[in-house]
Amino acid sequence: MDDARAIAEETARASYGRLLAWLSSRTRDVAAAEDALADAFRAALETWPVKGVPDAPEAWLLTAARRKLIDHSRRRKTQTDALPALSLVAEEAEAATQSDATFPDERLKLLFICAHPAIDSTIRTPLMLQTVLGLDAARIASAFLLSPAAMSGRLVRAKRKIKTAGIPFDPPGVEELPSRLSAVLDAIYAAFGAGWDEADGAEADMMDLTREAIYLARLVTTLLPDEAEAWGLLSLMLHAESRKAARRIGGAYVALKDQDAALWDRGFVEAAETALGHAWTFRRVGPYQIEAAIQSAHAASILHQRDTTEDIVSLYAQLTELSPSVGAQVSYAAALAAAKRPKEALEILDGIAAAYADRYQPYWAVRAHILSTAGETNAAIACYERAIGLTSGAAVREFLIGQRTAAEENS
Repeated sequence: MDDARAIAEETARASYGRLLAWLSSRTRDVAAAEDALADAFRAALETWPVKGVPDAPEAWLLTAARRKLIDHSRRRKTQTDALPALSLVAEEAEAATQSDATFPDERLKLLFICAHPAIDSTIRTPLMLQTVLGLDAARIASAFLLSPAAMSGRLVRAKRKIKTAGIPFDPPGVEELPSRLSAVLDAIYAAFGAGWDEADGAEADMMDLTREAIYLARLVTTLLPDEAEAWGLLSLMLHAESRKAARRIGGAYVALKDQDAALWDRGFVEAAETALGHAWTFRRVGPYQIEAAIQSAHAASILHQRDTTEDIVSLYAQLTELSPSVGAQVSYAAALAAAKRPKEALEILDGIAAAYADRYQPYWAVRAHILSTAGETNAAIACYERAIGLTSGAAVREFLIGQRTAAEENS
């Protein structure tokens, strides 16, 4: 029974995006597809431990979900005109369950569909994260410095608009892909970040989500091989993934500068450098290429004992000009602090709007480090407290507590 439940849960994690992409692209109703899929997973948790796991778990879930869609449509008399379309879904689903072929992965297609210009640009990435990659509103909200309630409301309104406005769920033509690429890359990177920052105790989920993002990025470079930013994003994520084994030792968080490079995956580092080198050949510099170059500089500093401090400062200056996000500005401040330019670093932090800074843990952690280094112990401790309060992961929280304690002892 426990094995069957575990398989159901694992299938849910691995298949949610594929199944939702397939159903949504055919019903053209994201919310209805989500509800039907939730019911299907619930049925699996109830049925499989009793009757056994089916030979094709994904096909079973697909069939269960499309039956829920049809039942829902039949109950709503005002939607009887939807029955022919749902019947077609049923027929296609039956064919899928009877086929030996691997269930098609349509997530990348749905990512580009969700980047439709008729969908508000501010909600495209959150919509992709939820409907294609299965993140919940709370995790998405955290990435966008919003409350879960506010993000949930935005997502509900976006799905309602897709349905009422009849936004087509047809895949875009080849000529439309470049104009939608930026939103797709943003969603892939946000998914990677969500996996990388996953709370302690969810390492398997973190691994699945980060590798899923890398897989999707590779697909994009295959689909659009001449897009420099796609290669830049792939390089950036590969650099980060190469350090996964060194990021925590015995459960304790280890900052990049203190990591044991012998634990890095050199194959990933080489692949990251190759991807970045390929991106540069197009001579179209973008934010992801610069971020990848920053990670390349960090790697060169640690692996080859090169002083890349000023190179990193220069790269962050370029990044904040191209993409002045809160994250980029905080990282720029950290780079300035590492270059022993604390006054400039604090000026950067002071320029960030309080509405964003209040919810952003790295802001307080970086500010605390700068103030501590400058000998402003009381102010540093207050900032460490804010950072600790905004940290969900136990390992990072313990690291920050240690930093706060060190500041107190050195005062």
